[in-house]
Amino acid sequence: MNTPSDLKYAATHEWLKSDGTVGISDFAQDQLGDVVYVELPEVGREVKAGETVAVVESVKTASDIYAPASGTITAVNDALGNAPELVNSGPYEGGWLFKLDVAEASADLMDAAAYEAANG
Repeated sequence: MNTPSDLKYAATHEWLKSDGTVGISDFAQDQLGDVVYVELPEVGREVKAGETVAVVESVKTASDIYAPASGTITAVNDALGNAPELVNSGPYEGGWLFKLDVAEASADLMDAAAYEAANG
């Protein structure tokens, strides 16, 4: 399992970078299988930590994506419209989902070691 140490992780498998970038973990994309569609939130939307903000569909299932922090959506990864498989090939690089102007991060976010221990 690839779990970068510079990110914070939610129990629901989203990651949060210090700049507000959000995506799903390598573990999550592996469990989902081949991603075929991503429904992204609207830029400017205000979200609360734990709120459903996006959907990732794979050949196996559809999975809700939750906000790991409260804040405002400032950008979405438009490249996923034509290439949703980026979530599989680079969940921490080209497969990011959206960016938040973080007002408050969830107190439940884990560091990489805790996330790996919970999902090992």
